[in-house]
Amino acid sequence: MQTFVLAGGCFWCLDAAYRALRGVESVVSGYAGGSVPSPTYEQICTGSTGHAEAVKVTFDPEIIPATVILDAFFTMHDPRQLNHQGADTGTQYRSTMFPDSDEQKELFETARSRASGLWDAPLGDVEGSLVTTIEPLDTFWDAEDYHQDFFAKNPGQGYCLAVALPKVNKVRATFSEYAKA
Repeated sequence: MQTFVLAGGCFWCLDAAYRALRGVESVVSGYAGGSVPSPTYEQICTGSTGHAEAVKVTFDPEIIPATVILDAFFTMHDPRQLNHQGADTGTQYRSTMFPDSDEQKELFETARSRASGLWDAPLGDVEGSLVTTIEPLDTFWDAEDYHQDFFAKNPGQGYCLAVALPKVNKVRATFSEYAKA
């Protein structure tokens, strides 16, 4: 098994999209990259803790390659948006990859370079540049229970239908050979 910690907007969307792929053994929503120990969702929402909403994705590389996990990450969110995804605004929604080793850092850098070809259209003043950062993983804090597998537990919720579902569908279509039936 291999585990990546990734942040790209609201963790509900990343969680739901990764759960749609075969070979993903678990997804845990949580917080990474900040300075406050054991942060709460309410603290994260203030933007003052330095944490990003992130997911810890554990997968079997014999079933789904690490490159697919990383390419899916760059497919399910727009890595040109600095500190927001759509209407979700704040540093807690930044696009960040959290490697736990030099090997992971190299994989993440390669994936980010590969993704720049997917997102070459200008976006505002960013001129199409990816803003995804690579920050060392210090501690990953699990989010509260109600955030875990939120999409499956709340399929009719407005945010899930309007924001998460299109991302899940995009990942399922783009990586159809890995999509769960």
